[in-house]
Amino acid sequence: MSDKQDLLEPHTDGMLPEKDSDSRIAETPDVISEQPSSEKKAPVIIEINASAQDTVHPELTDNLIEILSQAKEQRGETNESNQVFGELAHADQNLPQEIYLLPIKERPFFPGQQLPVILAREIWEDTFKAIKDGKCQYIGLVYVDNEEHHKTPTEDFSQIGTLIRVRNPKVREDYIQMVAEGICRLQIDFWVSKEAPYRALVRYPEDIITCSDDVLKAHGMAIMNAFRDLLPLNPLYSEELKYFLNRYSFTEPSRLADFAASLTTAENEKLQLVLDTLDLERRLEMVLALLKHEVEVTRIQLNIRERVEESLSDHQRDFFLRQQLKEIQRELGILKDDQTLDRDRFEERIEKLALSDEALNKAEEELSKLSILDPQSPEYNVARNWLDWLTQLPWGQYSEDNLDLKRARKVLDKKHDGLDDVKQRILEFLAVGALKGEVSGSIICLVGPPGVGKTSIGKSIAEALNRKFYRFSVGGMRDEAEIKGHRRTYIGAMPGKFMQALKDCETANPVIMLDEVDKIGSSYHGDPASALLEVLDPEQNSEFMDHFMDLRFDLSKTLFVCTANTLDSIPGPLLDRMEVIRLSGYITEEKIDIAKHHLWPSLLAESGISKEQVQITVPAIRHVIEGYARESGVRNLKKQLGKLVRKLALKLVTGEIETAKIHVNELQEMLGQPRFHPEKLNQQTGTVTGLAWTSMGGATLTIEASRVHTHNRGFKLSGQLGEVMQESAGIAYSFISSNLDKYKADPEFFDKAFVHLHVPDGATPKDGPSAGITMATALLSLARNEPAKGPLAMTGELSLTGQVLPVGGIREKVIAARRLGIKELILPEDNRKDFQELPDYLQDGMTVHFAKQFDEVARLTFNIRTKSPALKVYLANREEDVGTQH
Repeated sequence: MSDKQDLLEPHTDGMLPEKDSDSRIAETPDVISEQPSSEKKAPVIIEINASAQDTVHPELTDNLIEILSQAKEQRGETNESNQVFGELAHADQNLPQEIYLLPIKERPFFPGQQLPVILAREIWEDTFKAIKDGKCQYIGLVYVDNEEHHKTPTEDFSQIGTLIRVRNPKVREDYIQMVAEGICRLQIDFWVSKEAPYRALVRYPEDIITCSDDVLKAHGMAIMNAFRDLLPLNPLYSEELKYFLNRYSFTEPSRLADFAASLTTAENEKLQLVLDTLDLERRLEMVLALLKHEVEVTRIQLNIRERVEESLSDHQRDFFLRQQLKEIQRELGILKDDQTLDRDRFEERIEKLALSDEALNKAEEELSKLSILDPQSPEYNVARNWLDWLTQLPWGQYSEDNLDLKRARKVLDKKHDGLDDVKQRILEFLAVGALKGEVSGSIICLVGPPGVGKTSIGKSIAEALNRKFYRFSVGGMRDEAEIKGHRRTYIGAMPGKFMQALKDCETANPVIMLDEVDKIGSSYHGDPASALLEVLDPEQNSEFMDHFMDLRFDLSKTLFVCTANTLDSIPGPLLDRMEVIRLSGYITEEKIDIAKHHLWPSLLAESGISKEQVQITVPAIRHVIEGYARESGVRNLKKQLGKLVRKLALKLVTGEIETAKIHVNELQEMLGQPRFHPEKLNQQTGTVTGLAWTSMGGATLTIEASRVHTHNRGFKLSGQLGEVMQESAGIAYSFISSNLDKYKADPEFFDKAFVHLHVPDGATPKDGPSAGITMATALLSLARNEPAKGPLAMTGELSLTGQVLPVGGIREKVIAARRLGIKELILPEDNRKDFQELPDYLQDGMTVHFAKQFDEVARLTFNIRTKSPALKVYLANREEDVGTQH
């Protein structure tokens, strides 16, 4: 118990300063029973000016008379007896003048009350020790309005409290237990101790009687009549009244007033006001007002309870009548029960389906089980759910493929410019189907940067084939059950995504797209990538088995289209089952065509604007691409064009313009400052431009080399380089260091040079071997103190013997060079075929040199003629010049 906790809390934490007959202590004082709560709202004191006779009823109810009689018999009193029951002290007895005071916050404690009290031992142990030692049988309970009672300033104590006799004190490990018996009122005269334990000099004020006995008796009878009104409303009041009459006579007005006040649920401040009032007539009037308000509140609560019970009774009556009606209809054969209806419905569905023998046998088993199970049992719902799924799958239902190649080409070209590789593959797929007379399944993986149309091409493929389309993303998927379903033993089990796709498409040969397959995860729930192996294997997916259905289903006619940004994170066995088609980023000319033919018209249509109202010039589109949406795809381009359309729509609606044509000089006002600025080549000594490829497309990469000092030899790398790229830098450093004489540089340059090699854009991680010749060229430029030839960019892996090895991403790298305005490139000789496969619009205007040895790179960048025999033989045997003009 916290040291801040009050000594008088509810029974679980402290004192229970509330009324209840069950709360009194019987002959077994160690047992403290809890009080039942009446759950009544605190009433408000109502001032009354009527005479006491106005509130007196001529007769008491039989119930009240019976209670009075029983109480008198238990006390052994006559009607004339007004003796106080028990050993309660009065104010004129020998009571202590100096006592300990305990603050309470729950409710004021009244004379005549007897309740269990629990004290926090840590806080009040000193106070209680004096009581335990027998030095004091009495303490005072005073109401305070303060949370931290043991730190309450004496100014917060009420002036009037209650003297209590302590009975049956017990000391426990963490708390102190006793029974508090209210004796009489006390009034604080002087504080002996103003800190806990509180002590004060007190006196015991007597009641002030300013009226006749008849008036007091009339008030008492009025209070008893109020009790008469309360008794039928709440049985708890009957128990409370019995408890009072067992100890006192109802003709004692002071005791009656205090008892009645303690019975109400009035606010604490109003109860304290009753305790403060010494004028007995005034006190009786205040208590009578509280009781009358209590009657009204209790009556309202009873009315609310009766309305709720009546509403519930109506619902129950409705339910029973409907159940009886169903039973009568069932006996007459008019109505079938739900169990029979379920069985008939599933049998009708099964007859219409071309189920396999395995599925048919399993369905009959489940139907038999459905007939004997209780409809309320969990097994019944499991069987019913399984049959529902079984009969909604497209067993033997296939959509008719459209094998018209011209129509397919038209559909594919309608929404996508470029993407010739994908379109060609779909046409080949249709051509094979036209020759065979049927179209089999296939697994295609579209790989490319974001925004190039991988997802949208899937919809076009389905439209071209006249098939249903279903897409779901496997990015971030970590549970194998999402692919193959949960077993029926689990609560809430469901089939996997592929069964859901077939159910939604209602055909067994849809186009299913698995988006973001390179971002699939794994966890302790299983490996979804491994679960896909069965689905995407043409040799196995004809007998795909979902865990929930536990039946083989043929997926061999389904066309699967996967999308990914990169192949690096796709597991090898899964990648081996796919036919990979790469979608490269768009060049500016392609983006302009896409914006003109697709993006701009669709944005105008979505905004309700006609083509005649708003137009945009080609130079403006180009400026948006180069200044605001420099990316491989067209997703950001669509966002920027949409921003333009919305701004123009606002001007059209407000009447600022009637028509508009967007030019370059208006873009900054509408879109803000450009995010991208023209890149400038850095042709200083030690600086060379390389080409890189990322999952976002191609990019240019500047390599910078600098000599820091000449005190000692050293080599430092920076720019968030990965392990492979660091190894490439080390190879370049070693190769150039050992061949300085060959490349006409100071042979001792690196002996006393601390060299720093940096790749800018340090916040972006970089890795890969393709910057090998670029880093070697930067180091050679530093050693020769001569800038490399430019504008020129290069890519290629460098070996320790100076060989230039092939790299990937040639298309993306060429696009990146064109975007920067670089027209001359150095590529590995083994990548010649990759460059020659590029479309003519990418090759036009480019001068590309293909190098097999770094000697050729040095000759092209520094015009160095080496005497390498290998180079002479290579140049003599080449059929065409190293520099090829396109």
